[in-house]
Amino acid sequence: MDEDRSASDRKLDETLEETFPASDAPANTVETGIRVGPVPQSPIATDNRAAGRFELVVDGLTAFLTYERTPKSLVLVHTEVPSALRGRHLADALATAAIDAADAEGLRFVAVCPFVKAFLRKHSHHDTPSETDRP
Repeated sequence: MDEDRSASDRKLDETLEETFPASDAPANTVETGIRVGPVPQSPIATDNRAAGRFELVVDGLTAFLTYERTPKSLVLVHTEVPSALRGRHLADALATAAIDAADAEGLRFVAVCPFVKAFLRKHSHHDTPSETDRP
């Protein structure tokens, strides 16, 4: 049977045998989930109390989460991320920063913003007391 195969078929089989299994390192693909190189650092949200919002500045553009501060609560009103920055989980970072700030200050946070409400449903691990409507 080996005589029936062409020389090019035999050569191809030999090449495949030499390269299998592949010894190259896995590529950064959806299948492997391996990232090559340094992990990008998430920008840190800052509390701009004068403007009443948490902010992230990336590539000269600002994403923000506006709030209203009362003596007992931090009311999270509106999240906005410029279209050029979407898909980078910046709104998640803003929501996390706001919730952490409320927790650190002993304030109840009140989620009015639809994004923050969805974030809280998805990330129910936060133990901080919260409301989903205005106090």
